[in-house]
Amino acid sequence: MLSLGAGVQSTTLLLLAAEGRLPKLDAAVFADTGWEPRAVYAHLDRLEQQVAIPAGIPVVRTGGGNIRSDALDPAHRFASMPLFVRNLDGTVGMIRRQCTDEYKLKKIKREVRTLLGFPGRNRVPEGVFAEQWVGISRDEFTRAKDSGIRYARNRHPLLELDWSRTDCLRYLARHGWQSTPKSACIGCPFHSNAQWRHMRDHQPQEWADAVAFDHAIRSGNLRGPAGAIPLRGMAYLHRSCLPLDQAPIDHVTAHEWGQRQGSLLDLLADQNDNEPTGCSPWTCRGEDPDTGVAA
Repeated sequence: MLSLGAGVQSTTLLLLAAEGRLPKLDAAVFADTGWEPRAVYAHLDRLEQQVAIPAGIPVVRTGGGNIRSDALDPAHRFASMPLFVRNLDGTVGMIRRQCTDEYKLKKIKREVRTLLGFPGRNRVPEGVFAEQWVGISRDEFTRAKDSGIRYARNRHPLLELDWSRTDCLRYLARHGWQSTPKSACIGCPFHSNAQWRHMRDHQPQEWADAVAFDHAIRSGNLRGPAGAIPLRGMAYLHRSCLPLDQAPIDHVTAHEWGQRQGSLLDLLADQNDNEPTGCSPWTCRGEDPDTGVAA
């Protein structure tokens, strides 16, 4: 099975399997947080109709919950987003990230058990497992890791092919998928300045949605994990702890400048890929230098 984030690398893997360059997949699982950009859902629909169905690969979309509405619902069991918090003493902290596990990893594990024929709490017998493909390319090989569960063993075909992200972009462009979007929640606090700028300048409705959410989390909706002491201070989406529509997102960070450097060939291959990489269940962008924090 493929862990399908619907970004560049996982889209590449799906196309390679459909083309026969990789073994046929039994399923591709998309973990839906309910708050992805519209472009991601449109891309996923196209992938399913034009690639997966003709190749006989079922696309499984996990359901249940919307991270945006759940975060603002005081009656809902809370899985904390990694919001930035300005404490009462003026220091800045960050809420522990639980959303990736709650809205992605747990749902993927549930689907794996179902695909193996052991849904719910039925015990998966020893030695029964799914081979789970994860889209990690050569330039981010340090993120390759095991799933941590015995009935799902991660495999990284792009590393086996020695493909970089640029290799994936070239392959997608040759096959008519050069506009592959980045998969990440609209209001993810791990967005870099470049991602926020792109949203503001090219996705005005989603920018307005993120700004409204950012305002709401400072207006009495901020909560901590279940059973924890209520959080104090003010929460924000941007690490500056300023309202999102006032945050210094036009500042180009050192990491972003570094990403802009490279060979002419890489720049040409990357000309339609100026935004930061997306977020998958296995490679949360909280580990990226451009976020300014570690997950």
